[in-house]
Amino acid sequence: MSGFTAVKCGELRASHAGREVELFGWVARRRDQGGLIFIDLRDRWGVAQVTVNKANTDPAAYETASSVRSEFVLRIKGRVERRPPDNVNPKLPTGEVEVFATDLEVLAPSRTPPFPIEGDQEPEERVRLKYRYLDLRRGRMQEILKVRHRVNKITHEFWDAHDFLEVETPILTKSTPEGARDFLVPSRLYPGQFYALPQSPQQMKQLLMVAGVQRYYQIARCLRDEDLRADRSAEFTQLDVEMSFNDEEDVFELIEGWIGKLWKEILDVDLPHPWPRLTMKDALLKYGTDKPDLRYELEVADLGEVLKDTQAQVFRGALDAGGVVRGMAVPGGADLTRRELDDLVTVARGAGARGLAWLPGGPLDKFLTPAEMEGVKRATGAGAGDLVLVAADRRRRAEKVMGLIRAEVARRRGLIRGDEWRFLWIYPMFLFDEDDEGNMTYGHHPFTRPMEEDLDLIAARPYEVRAHAYDFVCNGYELASGSLRIHDRKMQERVFQILGLSDEVIQERFGHLLEAFEYGVPPHGGIAPGLDRIVMMLTGTDNIRDVIAFPKTQSMLDLLLDAPSPVDEKQLEELHLRVVQPPAKRD
Repeated sequence: MSGFTAVKCGELRASHAGREVELFGWVARRRDQGGLIFIDLRDRWGVAQVTVNKANTDPAAYETASSVRSEFVLRIKGRVERRPPDNVNPKLPTGEVEVFATDLEVLAPSRTPPFPIEGDQEPEERVRLKYRYLDLRRGRMQEILKVRHRVNKITHEFWDAHDFLEVETPILTKSTPEGARDFLVPSRLYPGQFYALPQSPQQMKQLLMVAGVQRYYQIARCLRDEDLRADRSAEFTQLDVEMSFNDEEDVFELIEGWIGKLWKEILDVDLPHPWPRLTMKDALLKYGTDKPDLRYELEVADLGEVLKDTQAQVFRGALDAGGVVRGMAVPGGADLTRRELDDLVTVARGAGARGLAWLPGGPLDKFLTPAEMEGVKRATGAGAGDLVLVAADRRRRAEKVMGLIRAEVARRRGLIRGDEWRFLWIYPMFLFDEDDEGNMTYGHHPFTRPMEEDLDLIAARPYEVRAHAYDFVCNGYELASGSLRIHDRKMQERVFQILGLSDEVIQERFGHLLEAFEYGVPPHGGIAPGLDRIVMMLTGTDNIRDVIAFPKTQSMLDLLLDAPSPVDEKQLEELHLRVVQPPAKRD
């Protein structure tokens, strides 16, 4: 036994030829060729071919090899030999050698898996999540786990090299509004009172700046009870960064350096820098979104000036109501069929619009003067053979519609340059926004510092107040949000009041922060990139659940652990809680 060296399956190379080795792993494939049994043995590092020859192998070992099946766990001893030249497998790093087994032991048998572990077949997602421990054995998922590990490793190295201090913050915190519902945790010791799981460490990192830490970072787990989608998860991980005595440029320089290091070390891609910058106003106007994809050139134009005197009622009505008219030229779009145009109208209506117009060739042509038609073409840059798509509505809805139409046109017409990485900063942003009901809310979060030169606008025109807030975006994904923070108590209270919070609520929810602002708080700011989305980009998936080891479904179910689930009545009694079932829904 002492003559055998334990070696990882994926590490075997021609240099091991002649050595006696011991391998551990799972059976990826087994082929019986009558007297010769070939086993592809897989571990985390790769696959090795094992040959069991009936003529010179212990009969018991050969019998065992005859009985093994896919996903059995084996221990194999044998001698490494070079393969004959015509049997070399250039697709495998271990393809120059094979191991002739002298001893074989089944450490654990396996049932037939519910889906193939090997191969390119993608199992149905619900089955993958129910058997996640098997899904993670697949080569694609193993590679994602490795990339995620490397991202964390590089991240620690980078921020440590820039003199940031890693500090852990609490998981049980206080419920405060930060943009989504909190997950609440009832307190057994204090009946009727609750902790909240952190949506982010926002207030804690600001308090760390008050504490004199100056440069803080953390790979932080965050939780938000919000509606999910392919690039969003209830449980997610972000890189949390905060620093004192800084401005936006300090944040931009560090983030571009960190992202550049990730892309270089993981993808061997040199990213250009500095990244371009786009104001939120221009992003919404030109691209209809605050996370524009610049891998295609389609730009949206404001047609309000061109159509200010139009008699086309669809456009006239929107403008008279204080709305906008926005248009976009589709290169070569004159060849779009009526069915394709109807599909785009469906996309627009799905975003809340009443419809979508097109020029020329649409039903509105007869209501536009030749000068107006020429002005539309000039504003959108439309040429011969192009089609102009037009939305007329409230500004925010028109922007949303044109953003969706822009993305849909690019996808359908193959305009996306898939081999590009287009990073950019969206900066500055606005301090306030409106929610779906038209109520005022914060654009980023309520701790964001307004631009000093816009302070006089807060009372009269709050929607025009710009903020020291910034996102960075790549290829249509928002990867991070950040801002410089309010560090003056009076200004922070004023923002809370504008958002409609009473003095009592302000004191109850944020009194601890406001009091801290009376003890010498430095100017500070930071950013929080989403590591899950960054790993999505690095691994080429558009599903955030692919890059989380044990994710929930899009409806927030844990299919592996069958959660959420009822708890014992005794536990509820200890927490002084009872379950009130919602009324049954009528058909």
